[in-house]
Amino acid sequence: MFVIKSSKIFVKFLKLSVFLLIIPIILSSCKGPDGKFKLPGGDARKFPADPAKRVEQNLKEGRGFQLNETFGGGKKGGVFDFASSNELWRASLDVIDFMPLSSVNYSGGIIITDWYSSDQGSRESIKISIRFLTNEIRTDALDIKVFNKICNDSVNCKITETDGVIGKELKRKILKTATLYKEEKKNKKK
Repeated sequence: MFVIKSSKIFVKFLKLSVFLLIIPIILSSCKGPDGKFKLPGGDARKFPADPAKRVEQNLKEGRGFQLNETFGGGKKGGVFDFASSNELWRASLDVIDFMPLSSVNYSGGIIITDWYSSDQGSRESIKISIRFLTNEIRTDALDIKVFNKICNDSVNCKITETDGVIGKELKRKILKTATLYKEEKKNKKK
């Protein structure tokens, strides 16, 4: 019985000790930069009584946030378009569908093909990189690079970027196909 009472007394003493240690920490956090004790909150004399004017002042000072943009009337998150709804993306994949793809990243806006050769015995192959600069169908929306690899044997290969007809033809074909997809989409909505 004596052991039970002494353990209860010890627990009470421990709680009181912890409480007495925490009080100074809490009180010291209420000190302002000038060393005076200051309770959290603002001085009512510095803020207008009218709530609309307080809101306006807070917004000017960069304090707070507006709930109507976050929860109500404003935009609700980012734009999450599916790749199938982007005509330019679909057209690009359809135009180069004969080539094996190495990397396709819709959110990053890039399509990279693997090395491609039209016949098995050829020592020459090409690789295409299509980067999307915008989702709009226009001539500056795509950055297409065509790389040419010529191999003397399986080890000795030379890779160069070509500025030839292939890149221009690909861009023209992709833009033409994307325009057709956009027209089809408009006609379906009607």
